[in-house]
Amino acid sequence: MKPSRLMLLTAVAVIVPMAPALSAGAAADDATRPQLAIEDPGFENGGTGWTFGPGTGVGTGNSHGGARFLYLDAGAGKSAELTVVAPRKGSYDLSAWIGSAGTGGTYTVRRNGETVETITLPERRSYARYTVSGVELKGGDRLEIAFGSGSAWVNVDDLMISPAAPADPKVTSSDPEVVEMFAWAKKKANSWVQLPGTVGPINVDEYQTGGTGTAQYGPSYWAGYANRSAYYSRDMTHQLAGAHILGLDTENRTMLRSYASSATAEHKYFPVWALNFDAKTYLSIDYKSPDNFVREVPAVFELVEKAGQAYLWTGDRRYVDDPVLWDFYRHATEEFIDLHNSAKPNGDVEVAEGTGNGIFAGAASYNEQDGDGLAEAGDGIAAQYQAYLALATLARGKGDTALARTYDKRAADLKAYYNDEWSGTGSGADMVRAYTTSNTPVTGWGKENSVFVPMKQILDPGPRNDAYLDYIQEQELGPEGSPNIESTTYLPDMFFKNNRNDTAWTWMKKIYEQRELQHINSSQGPNGDYPEVSFTLVGQTVEGLMGIAPDAVNHRVTTQSRLPAGMKWLQTADVPIGKNTITVRHDGATKSTLTNNARKDAYSWEARFPGVHKKITVDGVPQHVRTKTVGGVTYTYATPTVRAGKTAVVQVTD
Repeated sequence: MKPSRLMLLTAVAVIVPMAPALSAGAAADDATRPQLAIEDPGFENGGTGWTFGPGTGVGTGNSHGGARFLYLDAGAGKSAELTVVAPRKGSYDLSAWIGSAGTGGTYTVRRNGETVETITLPERRSYARYTVSGVELKGGDRLEIAFGSGSAWVNVDDLMISPAAPADPKVTSSDPEVVEMFAWAKKKANSWVQLPGTVGPINVDEYQTGGTGTAQYGPSYWAGYANRSAYYSRDMTHQLAGAHILGLDTENRTMLRSYASSATAEHKYFPVWALNFDAKTYLSIDYKSPDNFVREVPAVFELVEKAGQAYLWTGDRRYVDDPVLWDFYRHATEEFIDLHNSAKPNGDVEVAEGTGNGIFAGAASYNEQDGDGLAEAGDGIAAQYQAYLALATLARGKGDTALARTYDKRAADLKAYYNDEWSGTGSGADMVRAYTTSNTPVTGWGKENSVFVPMKQILDPGPRNDAYLDYIQEQELGPEGSPNIESTTYLPDMFFKNNRNDTAWTWMKKIYEQRELQHINSSQGPNGDYPEVSFTLVGQTVEGLMGIAPDAVNHRVTTQSRLPAGMKWLQTADVPIGKNTITVRHDGATKSTLTNNARKDAYSWEARFPGVHKKITVDGVPQHVRTKTVGGVTYTYATPTVRAGKTAVVQVTD
């Protein structure tokens, strides 16, 4: 059925709260230079600049965002095209949301008249996102974007230009599925990156599809629903590692800093839940006033934890020297807890609490369906534990060893309290996973407030941890498993961190296999177009399967093979760490190879192998056998120094 034709759109101006501006130099220099831009990417101005052939135009009634979209009627030979002159050299990813009632439609990108790539569209009536990646342009080049008709109508909306990823990690393996998965995830994740300097709408949501105005976007990427013009703290923190692996460190730092800036005394040190892509304006659907905005306790602590993770990946001293970030870390682990700790007594330790009155009043858990009535939840206390450890790491980076010792002790005390008292004495379904505002313990299945407990490793290794992992797996595979792919993306992380490699890999494959299924949010498109899916698959390949743990600050890296049964070998090449990249290969669980691609910096490499082995060699030379136990698992390990441009091989035998 042909959509209705062009209609007028009335924009209503409103006053929206704004976070403090980023300091000079926090945004990328590119934001002030002429950028490649599509003048009317959502066709809200009638398709300014487009050339429409017969049977094509701008309509209303089936848009992805806003009120309008590009349509092509059924039948061969119909096309609509746009030509943009590149203002300067660059490499770009070009994305568009497209729905098609039949087959044979096309999405084509040309450079100076020559085809770069043509995507032949499948039949998919609901919108999905398609990307042409790595389009190299020089200043003055003509970029041509064209859509062609097929056997039935084709609808197009919300075009987007992303800068090509700064890093280009590569995966090779004996298993072709992991190679395919990583290539898809890498391409899809980078397609969500905003081009700094782009002028786009703000406060777009399902109720304000046209937004409330425009702003210049900062370095950022989509983290949350695609029908909202913002990134969300919960999503962003989970996507951070994958973003770093793609080289998106400026984006990570800008987004973290925007949250830090929003965690004011007026907000009782809660950061806001979502910011528009200008990295300043609070997203209006989630922010009404300083005492009426969405906030969830785990996010406060995850932001601190992930800042520590970003510091270890990059070695960037701004994570410890920037006063805005540093003040946030301290407020989050001091005043924030003091201000939100009244319902449940916790003896000599403090545990941050929610109000039990819903997300706009402050929820204890990420599980929004279970958050009402809860004061403390497993994901909150587990995230608080990791925030303490992260602040100890950041304090060492700042040179404050006394503060680092303080937070190491707080972490240890909180973990002991959790295991000895807070979690009760039960196991599996009987283990306590939350407390109500009346201090009543809650057991059973809590989704995020169950999953985060072993994922954040606050639960001691041993029988209770093993039983809880079994229980979570049973629940997730049963009728109570989450229908939301966002929740499912945490499962590989949880199982990898608890050395259940086969189970973690099974969940990675399941998430990948479900990428074409419709997301539960109809405006989101398929599951694969939920940004967290692609970003986390990138991170789970490197941090999970390869077990790469960085310490760029001290020029160290740890690896641990977590290859599942049947995967003979896996290599990740050109993984960024600090200002360097490394290439790591695991052959099963007995041989690891690391290449230091730096020009001058040496790296100390701790190569871990599960189990106690009789012999360990470095480059074929026998070493004194050393073992250690971490998280209840005993490893045989070696720590060779790998000089710039060199390769080392560590192997164990029995």
